Amino acid sequence: MPTYEPVIGLEIHAQLCTRTKIFCGCATDFGADPNTHICPVCLGMPGALPVLNSQAVDLALRAALALGCDVQPRSVFARKNYFYPDLPKGYQISQYAEPLALGGGIDVEVDGSSAFVRLTRIHMEEDAGKSLHEGFADSDRKTYLDFNRAGTPLIEIVSEPDMRSAAQAATFFERLCQVLVWIGVNDGNMDEGSLRCDANVSVRPVGQSTLGTKAEVKNVNSFRYLQKAIEYEIGRQIDLIEHGGRVVQETRLFDAAQGKTYSMRSKEEAHDYRYFPDPDLPTLVVAAGRLAEARAALPELPDARRARLMTQYGLPAYDADLLTQSRELADYFEATASASGLPKAASNWVMGEVLRTMKERAVPITAVPTTPTALAGLLRLVDAGTISSTVAKDVFATMYESGRSADEIVESQGLAQVSDTSALEPHVAAVLAAHPDVVEEIRAGKDRKFQFLVGQVMKASRGKADPKVVTDLLTRAIG
Repeated sequence: MPTYEPVIGLEIHAQLCTRTKIFCGCATDFGADPNTHICPVCLGMPGALPVLNSQAVDLALRAALALGCDVQPRSVFARKNYFYPDLPKGYQISQYAEPLALGGGIDVEVDGSSAFVRLTRIHMEEDAGKSLHEGFADSDRKTYLDFNRAGTPLIEIVSEPDMRSAAQAATFFERLCQVLVWIGVNDGNMDEGSLRCDANVSVRPVGQSTLGTKAEVKNVNSFRYLQKAIEYEIGRQIDLIEHGGRVVQETRLFDAAQGKTYSMRSKEEAHDYRYFPDPDLPTLVVAAGRLAEARAALPELPDARRARLMTQYGLPAYDADLLTQSRELADYFEATASASGLPKAASNWVMGEVLRTMKERAVPITAVPTTPTALAGLLRLVDAGTISSTVAKDVFATMYESGRSADEIVESQGLAQVSDTSALEPHVAAVLAAHPDVVEEIRAGKDRKFQFLVGQVMKASRGKADPKVVTDLLTRAIG
């Protein structure tokens, strides 16, 4: 049997973060009662004329520039004709022959191997409505339609078929999502449908340049499910070929509960959609000045930020990767490092206590009440030896709940670290008297038991003892 390689390309639909729809003034808020954010324009009523949302264009330009695309000076909106119950106009306004942007790409690293995944194009379009197949008393007989999403502004990002594994495709999708959220183009909320992915998957014998017949796995809305869907589809196609079957071009859906894809419908070709320029919308012309403004407004991108954190603060790659999960987290770290003058300590605390608390409370970094300046004050107390790292964790928890400063908490609760030998000697004597067998084992050469005694003294002092002083006192006492 020949060895097969997968060939994978992705089409990502990203909702733009606008307050209103792409061609009308209806709100884009998620979760509203069905069919409350609709009007004659987004429903395609006769005589209603679309007007392009300027903010949607600015966000689309920002995405194109961040992804290294070549923005086209002119692009054309077209009508993509097909029938589906949740498509109120009977066509979707999209871009086809002349899209907004061409080219670009993203560097993707998986298991130490990096590759550049090219983009084919980015174009603007409107979303369809939503078919509701369950949740109603007569859902076994009827499908309900909610048109709130109809007309929501999207960009479709189409990759070249450059990916050769499911893991690589999932990583590409994740990196793309990070960039879009980082620059404020998309909110990354896949549960609400604001970011969706279609995967075009085919297989071919290794060494063959001709592409195999592809199947499209439609509307996958998680990185993990995308990887699982592609892995299943690769296996399905190879098994089909090896047993004498033939892969057919079709659209398939992924059933997450079963971990399988299943056939939805035959895949349409471009000519099936009968594209033609929308007669109600003029050509979109992007002036050089507008493009320059969009470029100047771009923030420092994740890869550049990651590299700078390593260079400027001397952080290891692991720290830099974790701290650039989001732009807000990177900002929080840098503000803490700047205020404290302790970048590695700031990194450790943000990656440790701050992220742990965020996870426990299910809050984003922007909702953490402990400011970078307040955290920096806590780090300086630890660095000065005023409190131990153990006590500092308790102080941080109190800071988070009360909003008080570390200095105030340490002073009011008497938590300052004790370095006075005369105050610690009674604790050391009591611990040695309580554990004579451990003392003898240490004298016999079992040094690992020494830390047990240090821990006991720390416990006796309620964590306030200076561990270095405790170590010295124990060493002298044991001899």
